[in-house]
Amino acid sequence: MKSPVPDLAPSDGEEGEDRTPLLQRAPRAETGEPLREPGVHLLMKVFPPTFISAPVCCSARYNLAFLAFFGFFVLYSLRVNLSVALVDMVDSNTTAADNRTANECAEHSAPIKVLHNQTGKKYRWDAETQGWILGSFFYGYVITQIPAGYVASRSGGKLLLGFGVLGTSVFTLFTPLAADFGVGALVALRALEGLGEGVTFPAMHAMWSSWAPPLERSKLLSISYAGAQLGTVVSLPLSGIVCFYMNWTYVFYLFGTVGIIWFILWIWLVSDTPETHKTISPYEKEYILSSLRNQLSSQKSVPWIPMLKSLALWAIVVAHFSYNWTFYTLLTLLPTYMKEVLRFNIQENGFLSAVPYLGCWLCMILSGQAADNLRAKWNFSTLCVRRVFSLIGMIGPAVFLVAAGFIGCDYSLAVAFLTISTTLGGFCSSGFSINHLDIAPSYAGILLGITNTFATIPGMIGPIIARSLTPENTIGEWQTVFCIAAAINVFGAIFFTLFAKGEVQNWAVRDHHGHRN
Repeated sequence: MKSPVPDLAPSDGEEGEDRTPLLQRAPRAETGEPLREPGVHLLMKVFPPTFISAPVCCSARYNLAFLAFFGFFVLYSLRVNLSVALVDMVDSNTTAADNRTANECAEHSAPIKVLHNQTGKKYRWDAETQGWILGSFFYGYVITQIPAGYVASRSGGKLLLGFGVLGTSVFTLFTPLAADFGVGALVALRALEGLGEGVTFPAMHAMWSSWAPPLERSKLLSISYAGAQLGTVVSLPLSGIVCFYMNWTYVFYLFGTVGIIWFILWIWLVSDTPETHKTISPYEKEYILSSLRNQLSSQKSVPWIPMLKSLALWAIVVAHFSYNWTFYTLLTLLPTYMKEVLRFNIQENGFLSAVPYLGCWLCMILSGQAADNLRAKWNFSTLCVRRVFSLIGMIGPAVFLVAAGFIGCDYSLAVAFLTISTTLGGFCSSGFSINHLDIAPSYAGILLGITNTFATIPGMIGPIIARSLTPENTIGEWQTVFCIAAAINVFGAIFFTLFAKGEVQNWAVRDHHGHRN
């Protein structure tokens, strides 16, 4: 692999070289002398720099990835558990008049007799009230995205992410109490949970800007964010089981307690940067710091104007918005489609609604490995990999989503197509989802805050539009919903392919005097 000359940087408008050697020249301390970690300078004399790399097993960066994985597992469990528990919280007589089940498809199977625990308190909330309760999370979530990115880029993401999860977990424990106080208290509590979760993704991106070597970004980030999908897979059926055999209140007590335990481990084991980590090996520290050399900015002020003028940023915004339109629509309404159109019973519904996210989780893990292998071993450019994976992860789901709407009452094909659609979306985790780190590592948290702010809008309006288009829950109405989501996905994929960048942008590495570092 050819090692680039460290002092040369691409001029404006030029596409930079994204090949990163495994270990470049050792970084220098403020005195100008090379850092002298025990054994590292001797190793560098014996072996050429490009052949030195830190092992994966038991490494600090992969420990961070797996702890983050479980953190996002907890976060998404806390996010989606209410959608399951709410079914058991609401008096069925209140919502009977609001339910509309189409008769186009025959009943798929006979109801399964289950001894259902009925000790949980019931509330008389109509469909509109339930919509406000479920949607209130996003109104808090959207507020903290950009502020969290800014704070994390300045102060580090460890405490911000940790306390975000802790706050969400503690608020979750108080959900039964808030429900007793009334709808207003529950809506306010869910909005506060959204505020807590809103800081997590920008904080994690900011941490990876200091921890992820460029040729390992896809692997490390796909591992950490795949926890969100697995959290959905586990929490949907598990929440249903807890409601059936125990009580809906235990759903919130269970996941809230798990979140607090995770917070203790996170604070104990994680550091903001490799320099401050207590147990990282000298070899791994040098490997990470050297691989990120010339990619980080020394300026203290954020270049807001050049950043917001960057077409590379807006390519990610459009792709993120488009992808989330389909993601949130299916996340919130897939159980409804399974029950009211395909007419699966509630026990089958919980597990079948989770199956697509299991596929997405597996795809995220595998695509991260594939993306980095293409870059490191097959010399594919970063831009090429990000474009290809985004195209597969957005156009693929669009095709199968439309197909799912046009196969009528074929239950097996419907479930198969929806599963394939959601699974292929996992490719985006190595596409636009981590492109923030490619174009501006120093400001990755802020960039994710910006793109995730726009990408949260589909979570607030997408399900509302979908519900308004399906008043009778007919197959034809759902075809319209799926076609709209598919069209938005295709548009986002094309826009990202045309305007995305794969190299660090000039505004992201200039110092106060306008010079590149």
